[in-house]
Amino acid sequence: MDKKVIWLVILVLQLLLKANSERVFDVRKYGAKKGADISQALMKAWRDAIASTTSSKILIPKGHWKLSQARMEGPNKAPINLVVRGNLQAYRDPTQLPVKSQEWVTINYVNFLTISGGGVLDGQGQEAWKLNDCHKNKNCAKLPINLSLNFINNSIIQDITTKDSKNFHVNCISSRNVTFQRFTVSTPGDSPNTDGIHIARGNHIRVIDSIIKTGDDCISMGDDLSDVLIKNVHCGPGHGISIGSLGKNVQEKDVKGITVQGCTFTGTQNGIRIKTWPSAPAALTISDLHFIDLTMVNAANPIVFDQKYCPWNHCDLSKPSLIKISNVEIRNIRGTSATSDVLSFICSKAKPCDNIRIGLIDLKYNGKQATTICENIRPLFSAKQTPRVC
Repeated sequence: MDKKVIWLVILVLQLLLKANSERVFDVRKYGAKKGADISQALMKAWRDAIASTTSSKILIPKGHWKLSQARMEGPNKAPINLVVRGNLQAYRDPTQLPVKSQEWVTINYVNFLTISGGGVLDGQGQEAWKLNDCHKNKNCAKLPINLSLNFINNSIIQDITTKDSKNFHVNCISSRNVTFQRFTVSTPGDSPNTDGIHIARGNHIRVIDSIIKTGDDCISMGDDLSDVLIKNVHCGPGHGISIGSLGKNVQEKDVKGITVQGCTFTGTQNGIRIKTWPSAPAALTISDLHFIDLTMVNAANPIVFDQKYCPWNHCDLSKPSLIKISNVEIRNIRGTSATSDVLSFICSKAKPCDNIRIGLIDLKYNGKQATTICENIRPLFSAKQTPRVC
C-alpha cells in the first residue's frame, strides 16, 4: 500500500478511537459568555486539554462569540479536537490585539490536532483593508492572520470557514501530515493580501474538496516544501494557486513534489503560477510538479511561469533568476481565458526550464486566437494544444 495512504488510514483510525473516549472542555464552563470576550476562557480550556492524558474536545458552541486573540501552544499529551460550532469574531480594529502580533488565532507545537465543527473564524477585516498600503510601502504594517498553524503534525482541519481575514487567512508553517478538507475561505475579490492558505517548510500537506474565495492567492506555497496535494479545490475570486515568490533569501530550500489536480479557477487573475525573483541570491530548485485536469472559467493567464517576477517594480531585472524549474507535467487543461496570454513560460536565461512535459491543452479566449509566450524553454509534447505552445 502507498505510504501516503497508510498514514492517512492511521490518522483516521486514531481520530475515530479518540472520538469514543474524549473529555469535553466547554468554554462556557470556564466563564465564556456570548457577547463578551472569551479569550481567557478559551485559554483556560486549552491548558486543561493539553494536560489531559486522554483525548480531549474543546467546545465553542453555536452563537456569536468575541475573541480578542488566542495563542494556543503545546506540546499536548493526547489528541485534541477544537470544535468551533459558533461564529468567532475578531475585533475590527487591528490595534486591539492584546499582544502585538501578526496573528489572531495561533496554534503551535501540537500533534494529532483536529479543528472542526462547521463554525466560522470571522476576522472582520473590512476596516483593516483600508490601512493596507503594502503595494507602495515596503515597510507597511503587517495585519493579523486569521489562523496560524506552526509545527503542527498529523492533523486535520475540516468543515470550518475562515472569513474576512485582515491579512492571510491561514499560515501553515513547518508542519507535517496536515490535511485541509471541506475548508472554506470567504473574502471579497478586492481584499488585499488575503491569501487563502499559505504553506511553507513542511511536507505531506493536503488541501482537498475545498472552496476558496479571496483577494489574493487562493493557495500560495513557499520554500522547503515537499509532497503537497491540492485536489478538487474551487478557486475564485483570487489570484490562483502559486508557488512562490521564491529567491529573495539565500537560505531558501528546494520545492519538490507538488500536485494540483481536478481544480477549477473561476474569474481568477491567474490559474497556476510559479514566481521567482530576478537578481536574487537563492539558487534552489523547483521540481516534480504535476498540473492535471484543471478547468479555467474565464480565468486570466491560466498557466504562468514567471522568473522575472517584479511586482510594483520593486526589484532589479539586470540579472536572471538562479532558480531551476524542472520535471513538470501539464495536461488536460481546459476552459476559457479572460486574456489572450493563455500560456506564459518566462524561464530563466541562467537556468532554463527543463523536462517540461505538456499534454492536452484546450483553452479559448473569447472565441479569438489566443497566444503563448515562451522564453528559455523547450517543452516536450504528448497531445494537441490549443493554442499551440511555443
